[in-house]
Formats: sequence, structure tokens, C-alpha cells
Amino acid sequence: MTDTSHPVPGAAKRRSLLDTLEIDTRLLGMIGAFLVLCIVFNVFTDGRFLTPRNVFNLTIQTVSVAIMATGMVFIIVTRHIDLSVGALLATCSAVMAMMQTAILPDVIGLPLGHPMIWVLAAITGMLTGTLIGAFHGWLVGYLSIPAFIVTLGGLLVWRNVAWYLTNGQTIGPLDPTFLIFGGTNGTLGETWSWIVGAIAAAAAVAILFQSRRKKSAHGFPVKPMWAEVTISGIVVAAIMGFVATLNAYEIPSRRLERMFEDRGEIMPEGFTASYGMPISVLLLIIVAIGMTVIAQRTRLGRYIFATGGNPDAAELSGINTRMLTVKVFALMGALCALSAIVASARLSNHSNDIGTLDELRVIAAAVIGGTALAGGLGTIYGAILGALIMQSLQSGMAMVGVDAPLQNIVVGAVLVAAVLIDIIYRKRTGAKI
Repeated sequence: MTDTSHPVPGAAKRRSLLDTLEIDTRLLGMIGAFLVLCIVFNVFTDGRFLTPRNVFNLTIQTVSVAIMATGMVFIIVTRHIDLSVGALLATCSAVMAMMQTAILPDVIGLPLGHPMIWVLAAITGMLTGTLIGAFHGWLVGYLSIPAFIVTLGGLLVWRNVAWYLTNGQTIGPLDPTFLIFGGTNGTLGETWSWIVGAIAAAAAVAILFQSRRKKSAHGFPVKPMWAEVTISGIVVAAIMGFVATLNAYEIPSRRLERMFEDRGEIMPEGFTASYGMPISVLLLIIVAIGMTVIAQRTRLGRYIFATGGNPDAAELSGINTRMLTVKVFALMGALCALSAIVASARLSNHSNDIGTLDELRVIAAAVIGGTALAGGLGTIYGAILGALIMQSLQSGMAMVGVDAPLQNIVVGAVLVAAVLIDIIYRKRTGAKI
């Protein structure tokens, strides 16, 4: 008779290695799924999916949803939901578009192209989003109306408020400076992209080793040095590889010629230049860092995760959970306004359908990224990776020629499958479902 009472040595070694390296197996699985997705679509598109041009377009298409997904993590962690983010984005976009094209030039008297137009428009949009988000939070926190109902109503209200603000018309063109947040109209160029990439790589390595020093100082076990160096090398290679891919996307010669003509110059023969990193991607990086700091290093972040873990215990411990709800929804509103800047700048105008179905994409990105619907668990980087996976899936299917209805069917199936996998994973690891 075979003795099955002892664990398999190979499996034990694998578990021991993963524990030693402190590797998040769920994150590792997400990265693996993303890589497989990229390889499959690259094969079916004859190598077009992983070209510098498509990678560039994929990044600028992901930014708007990814920014909102970072806020949705906090919403879901506190055991709420926000179905109004797409409609709120549309309202903020409409407000900023009207500020740029009608209110500031016609009512205030600022001439078109004035450097303060885009600044005042952006500030107005951010205030609008923050105040509406805070109003949602007040209804949920102080009047105890379920967030599902409040934000479902908000979805209907703010989508149509945006329509009335613009009388159902497309508003544009927007201020040229405002458009730098959209993608091809605003990039860092090759040199600055390398500089930003080098700074990001150095910062990532510094954070890894700082964490190691803190663990060592407090007597906690640390990874072997070879593991730290290997992980650092992988992170640096990923960052610099991403920058190299963006720098490989060259600006078309006709666009370069127009740029030289606008400056009254003649383009030298054989001259080439790269787009580099989009400013919108840099904005996403800044938002990701800020939200991660809030989540891990501030009292607000600790209160958010404590409330999501056990609301009753959090309230008994002195946390003002009602005001916390207002703050979380206000932050979500501000991020919706920021996403509106990116989305409308990418389109160069405000359109009636801007932000349509973004609420589903944002929630899906957060859930696929590992945010527990039961609250208390979630990561910012997971939500951004989830947004990238969602956008890659949709873009890849579009390039292959899949019809839009079938694309939505696949995305819905992937969302349900992601939640099922998450439930199974948490049951096996003993984590909270």
C-alpha cells in the first residue's frame, strides 16, 4: 500500500521557495495571464499587437479607467460600490468643455489660448467631481441609503446632466494646452522618457531595499540577497523595457513636418523623433504612487481598511465611519474628474457618449486586480494591472475582428470567472472571501 501521509517533496520545496521569496502568487498569476494574453493576440494579429505603436495606444487607452480603478479599490474595500463613475466623468468633462469654449472666453472674457483657460477649467472640473462624490458619500454615510441605490441613481442623473449642459452636442476643440493630457498631443519625448524611467527604476529598487532594512531592523525574516537582487533586476528590466518600447514609436514624418512648419522652420532631411512616454501615463504613475501612500502610510488608509475589515469594530474603536464614507466617495469623485481630463483630452473634445460603460470596466478592473467584494482587501497596483488586462482583452479582440457584442460577452464572462477564481483562491489560502 502506498503511503500518502507525507507531502510531496517537490510541492513542499515549491511552497517553501515561494514563502522564502515572499512572492504574491495571485499577482504572479495575473502577470502570467497578461503575458499569455499578449502572446496569443500577437500571434493572431501577425505580430501587430506588441508593436510600439499598439503598446503606446494601449497605454493611453488604459489610463482613464486605471485612474478611476484606484479609487474604486477604496470604495469596494469599505464594502460599498459606485455605479456612477462613468456618468460623473461625463458631467465633469461637460463642465470643463463648457468652461474652455464658452464660459471663460465669452462670459469672463479670457481670449482663446490664454494660459489660464485650461487651469481654471481643470480646477472647476476637479471641484465638481469632488463635491458630487462627497454628496454621494453624505447620502450613503449619513442618511444610510445603500451605495448601490445612490450611485445607480447618480448614473442616471449625471449622465443626463452632462447632456443638458452641452445641449446634446459635441463640444470642441478644447484648449491646446489641455490636450497634452490626452496622449499623442502630449508626450515627454525620448530623452525625458529615459530620465523618468531611470528615476522610476532607481526609486523601485530603493523601496525594495528600504523595506528589507526595516524588516531586518525589527527582527523579521528577509529574503536572501540573491532574491532581492533578482527581483530588483526584473523590476528594472520591466521599467526600462517599457520605456524602450514607447521610445521606439516614431512620430510620422508628416506630423514632424507640420511641427517644424508651426515654428517657421524646415525639417532637416532624414530627421526622426520618438513620442516617448505619454504625459497621461506619467499622471497615472503619480496617482498610483499617491494612492499607494494613502493606503499604506496614512491614517486615512488604515481607517479605510479597518472599516472594510470590520465596520462595527472600527466604529467602536472611535473611527468616524460616516465621515470616512464621505471622504472615500469625494476622493472617487476627484479621480473621476481627473479621468475626465485624460479622456476628453484624448478625444480632443467632449462627446455625449464619453465614459459610457466605464463603471463596469472600473469595477471589473478592481475585482480582477484582487479587491475583495466583501471588503477589507485590495491593492492599487492590482487594480491598475486589472485595468490593463481588461483593455488588452478588448483591444486584442478588436484587432482580431471580434464584433462589439461578442467583445462584451467575453468581458462579462472574464469578470465572472475572475471572481470565481478569487473565491477559490481565498478559500484555499484561508483569506477572507
